[in-house]
Amino acid sequence: MSLLLRLALPCLAAAGLLAAPATAQQQGRPPAAVTVVTVAPQTITLTSTLPGRVGASAEAEVRPQVNGIITERLFREGAHVEAGEPLFKIDPASYEAVVQQSRAGVTQAETQLRTAERELDRIKALHQRNVASDQALDDAIAARDTAAAAVEVARAQLNSAEIELSHTTIRARLSGEIGLSQISRGALVTASQATPLAVIRDIDPVHVDVTQSAADLLRWRRGETEEQLGGADRTVRLKLADGSDYSETGKLTAAEPKVDPQTGVVTLRMEFANPDGLLLPGMYVQVDMPVEAAEGVFLVPQEGVLRDRRGRPVAWVVNASNTVEERQLSVLQDQGNHWVVNGGLSDGDRVVVAGFQKTAVGATVAPDERAAAGTSGSN
Repeated sequence: MSLLLRLALPCLAAAGLLAAPATAQQQGRPPAAVTVVTVAPQTITLTSTLPGRVGASAEAEVRPQVNGIITERLFREGAHVEAGEPLFKIDPASYEAVVQQSRAGVTQAETQLRTAERELDRIKALHQRNVASDQALDDAIAARDTAAAAVEVARAQLNSAEIELSHTTIRARLSGEIGLSQISRGALVTASQATPLAVIRDIDPVHVDVTQSAADLLRWRRGETEEQLGGADRTVRLKLADGSDYSETGKLTAAEPKVDPQTGVVTLRMEFANPDGLLLPGMYVQVDMPVEAAEGVFLVPQEGVLRDRRGRPVAWVVNASNTVEERQLSVLQDQGNHWVVNGGLSDGDRVVVAGFQKTAVGATVAPDERAAAGTSGSN
């Protein structure tokens, strides 16, 4: 035996003695603790997320119907107004003068009518005594009828003048929220102007217009979606621009009977209650519309679904011997903070949702059950 080998043997022996306790200590560690969720098959209502915009259920532009100078604004901008409530005042002086003139015209016409009636009575008496001719009687009747027509014309002119005078007080034609005033006191307005003085919008309820593909609409029209939904939840839900869910649910009220030739989509209209005024016209939202009831699927927390090197969804499942297995999943869609899974899992499987960094596939673990949460959308 060479000198080098004799010197190396004690070192190798010492290294073996040191490694043996370390290996034994590593093998003696307790299994890593992981958090699991036990899944069970459910019937879940699948939804289609459609982008849309909020619109007022009714909208009225406040415009003047007569010409004049604005003398007063009678509302608070951004406040709620009721139909018939006065909003603006136009200087009424010239319109009051026209009313007075029209009333005088009515009085004058009525006086002429009474004169014509008295003359007709006199001519009739003379005609009965054969003093007045038939021509005189006909002329008196015609004069009486002309005077009566003149009274009607004068009364119509008075009515028109009174209507124009009433239009000097501009009133709300719709109950709702009024926006900013586009005109100030002292400004001249005209009946034909293009700019509205203000806009009133009824925002309770509101409309949400969304677009859907023509193919999906055909499924609705043929009843295929109704069959797939069966007894599933058909409530339409709304997701706001910040990602939060709107508290009120809605319903489908109408569909545009026309397909956009450029995009191949159809506009659908939903209606949502808006008692708190949270939804405002023009706001971007997303609508979750029910399209199908999926039976025998699993709701898996999103933190329990991983991705393999190919980007495929997988889950770590703890089997009966508390060993971690990797399962490839088939995911239908997300629902809240869960994934709807229709393949890769079985009833009673324990899916790991926390503790991934402490263990690996094939390792023995100590599972700690966490109650499954968020089964919204299931029936």
